[in-house]
Amino acid sequence: MKLKDLSLSEFSDLINNDGLGIDFGITSFCILTKIKSVQSTFKQLYADFEVKPKESFTDFQVSVAYPNNIRRFLKPQVSFYFDEHSPFLPLPKSQSYPLLEWGMNWCVAGHKHNYLLLHGAVLEKNGEAMIFPAPPGSGKSTLTAYLSHTGWRLLSDEMTVINLTTGLVEPFVRPICLKNNSIDLFHSWFPDAFISNIAKDTNKGDVAHVKPPIDSVNRYLEPAKVKAIVLPKYDKNVELDIYALNKCDAYKAVSTNAFNEGVMGKEGFESAVNLVESCDTVEIHYNNLALVSEFLLEGQFKP
Repeated sequence: MKLKDLSLSEFSDLINNDGLGIDFGITSFCILTKIKSVQSTFKQLYADFEVKPKESFTDFQVSVAYPNNIRRFLKPQVSFYFDEHSPFLPLPKSQSYPLLEWGMNWCVAGHKHNYLLLHGAVLEKNGEAMIFPAPPGSGKSTLTAYLSHTGWRLLSDEMTVINLTTGLVEPFVRPICLKNNSIDLFHSWFPDAFISNIAKDTNKGDVAHVKPPIDSVNRYLEPAKVKAIVLPKYDKNVELDIYALNKCDAYKAVSTNAFNEGVMGKEGFESAVNLVESCDTVEIHYNNLALVSEFLLEGQFKP
């Protein structure tokens, strides 16, 4: 059953009391919160996701709640909890929803070491996946949001998940986190897409989350073969410049953006090496998303 098929009373009972289980394919979460704004946003962003049966097993049990102190009445704050443990400092109530998403990322990045995990987006077209590993400020999420709403399948905005056995990239479909000016840009491009309310003045600036396309959600169990690794760097002065990377520089880029390669030891290193050996790697400097999309579709990554 999908989340949107639950009645309001069923949804409220689960998320307030027993926890709402969501299946993501590579993992599952049980979400619990009594904060109405978080409930409403989660219900809209995850409407097309599969709900796990009540009391079934989930990998991570998480919640966003008010701390038990006087601050809940004066300038209220919220905390993220993983199995009743709070790994972060509290944040202002206005940042409740982003805190949930960031906490879910933390759970996977810190615990799912049966996959190689990279900080990077993944999109697929015609059966071929592109990985976009990039640090904050590179324009990765803006590019991801644009491509995912112009015919590309979204596998992930934040976390590339590499299967150690097959070498395929596994979907981890979640809402896309846009920041600052990108929020208004995306809304102007795709006025019918759902965007959450803006959380102001977070440590990443103003942030909002975009609901993932339904086709991407429906294919949440469908892996893809990696065609290329693309390192995006937004540059307002450049329409599109393309630079091919050798395997050494490609590995450095993958390793730099890896969450858990070091934790996995030899297995992590070999998985990263196999990834860069199996595909081409380019760095792109750009300000024209249509040109980027055209280049990716042509697939001419070698000089």
